[in-house]
Amino acid sequence: MKTRSKGSYVAEILKALIFAVIISLVLVVLAAFLVKWFNIADDYIKIINQVIKGLSIFIAAVICLKLPYNGWLRGFILGVLFVLIAFVVFSLLGDGFDFDIKLLNDVALGGVTGLISGILSVNVFRKGE
Repeated sequence: MKTRSKGSYVAEILKALIFAVIISLVLVVLAAFLVKWFNIADDYIKIINQVIKGLSIFIAAVICLKLPYNGWLRGFILGVLFVLIAFVVFSLLGDGFDFDIKLLNDVALGGVTGLISGILSVNVFRKGE
């Protein structure tokens, strides 16, 4: 039976964070083209952004969280860190930093999405590996 060090769990989370940011950037560019092409109303952009964040966290968790045990915790950490990193990246690319209750809501939603994604990744998608 192999034992895993805490470092391998940290490396796994960092790898998942990088994947999530890359996935998010690709999906944001794709969404921008779709919004422009189909003239989607501005009211839907916030919803599209939340879906992109959730998909980025979920896909990164499924691809990268392979080690057994504590998938919920690693997923939660992934979700919270991703939202914070995405906030910094997109604030630098956009109009600047805006700290308000929306950021707290995003962190909570990212944490819950990561928690669920981590559970699914470790207990469902990795079962039998």
